[in-house]
Amino acid sequence: MRLIGRALNNLIGNALHHTPAGGSVHVQAWVEGAAVRLQVSDNGDGIEPEDLPHVFDRFYRGDKARTRTTGGAGLGLAITQAIVVAHQGAISVTSQPGEGAAFLVTIPTAPRRPPLHPLQRARVGARATA
Repeated sequence: MRLIGRALNNLIGNALHHTPAGGSVHVQAWVEGAAVRLQVSDNGDGIEPEDLPHVFDRFYRGDKARTRTTGGAGLGLAITQAIVVAHQGAISVTSQPGEGAAFLVTIPTAPRRPPLHPLQRARVGARATA
């Protein structure tokens, strides 16, 4: 669960970085069917259409003028995607330049196990004490 927090931190950090003073960043979470959905959206710079297919690529920076000293290594979104995929989830982005971006993360909820029969509980308890 700590890794999901890191992914969310990366998304919120990016949104804050690319949203000017007076702008807004929204974080939403909800359950939809058998999944948890998280959305981080802003009304900041937005992402150019030609950059959208590459935002999750390692070391990719949409702003070619940025260097590592002026803004990140281009790894945050790649790490975020790897964390989401490791949890059998998916991440997507929509954006319009100058209007902001919205990142949507979908993580399946853990399947619920049916309750154990009393005899099964006894066997599981016996193994734990052995």
